[in-house]
Amino acid sequence: MADFEKLVVKEVYKETKDTVAITFDVPEKVQERFKYKQGQHLNIKKEINGEDIRRSYSLCTSPVENKWQVAVKKIKGGVFSTYANETLSAGDVLEVSAPDGKFYVEVDASKPKHYIVFAAGSGITPILSIIKTHLSLEPEATMQLFYLNRKVKSIIFKEEIEALKNKYIGRFEVFYFLTKEQRGIPLLNGRFTSEKLQALTQKIIDVPSVDECFICGPEEMIFLIRDELVSAGLLEEKVHFELFNAGNTEADKKHIAEVLEHQAEHTEVTIIDGDKEFHFEMEPDYDNILDAALANDADLPFACKGGVCCTCKAKVVEGAVEMKLNYGLEPYEVEQGYVLTCQAVPTTDKVVVDFDA
Repeated sequence: MADFEKLVVKEVYKETKDTVAITFDVPEKVQERFKYKQGQHLNIKKEINGEDIRRSYSLCTSPVENKWQVAVKKIKGGVFSTYANETLSAGDVLEVSAPDGKFYVEVDASKPKHYIVFAAGSGITPILSIIKTHLSLEPEATMQLFYLNRKVKSIIFKEEIEALKNKYIGRFEVFYFLTKEQRGIPLLNGRFTSEKLQALTQKIIDVPSVDECFICGPEEMIFLIRDELVSAGLLEEKVHFELFNAGNTEADKKHIAEVLEHQAEHTEVTIIDGDKEFHFEMEPDYDNILDAALANDADLPFACKGGVCCTCKAKVVEGAVEMKLNYGLEPYEVEQGYVLTCQAVPTTDKVVVDFDA
């Protein structure tokens, strides 16, 4: 069963025209459970117009601040993002699960470290948490931020970023890239491209000195940056990324189609959740275990449903499945039998998954 806590919204303010920052009041009695690492996210649940809406949002605050804040950018047609930007106010209550996620490396103050971080739009949220934490807790750490937006006015947390730059002079560099406004430096105009990234690695980024790289934004941007950095000599294991809106590339669509071709026609599914078992038969209308289970009134943890957040992680203990997408589980977890149930397509007539394994 999903474990959510009812939290009062302490503050809601407009960060940009289409983005609100939401701060939660986390009572002292649950603060231990809500401790988090930089770069982690919260899963938020709210019933809107009779529908159970769940979304995953990265914390933009640092653990050193003892503050729980997320930013929500309004998306066209987005049920929760529209509610958050137009209706939500201080004093309202949202159901929130404890912080989760793997988008971080442990703090190490024993040696100088150099970080490079890339973000696009609202992808700055976990990146900002990472920046603040490492600069604060690693006195000799240096950081370079490469941040893509449409216009200056659309830059989320610009004032806070500038304040950090002033606070950590000589340790924190910021490069803003804009797609809808032109400036005098051609390198900073427009989206990231192979040519632009090659220029960055030749003129601005000292690749051999980079200890860790973090990237958050659209899928194509992330993999472009990763591939160019690796080509420039950065070890791939040093590149960490958090995806927004996964599954849109042609390669993803092709893989999903191939997986669906292997789906079993009729599968008896058993869900193990704590000391309970839940049984149902997959209907043809559903192509993944999570959606089929929810349609049969199962109460299971989930958030993004995009193969990213790992909230719906479970272990296959009998039978076999294939995943349409997987941007959350590590290879060793997949080898151990773990799957993202929102992406798990049964390929055998019987499948048993354990949410507590």
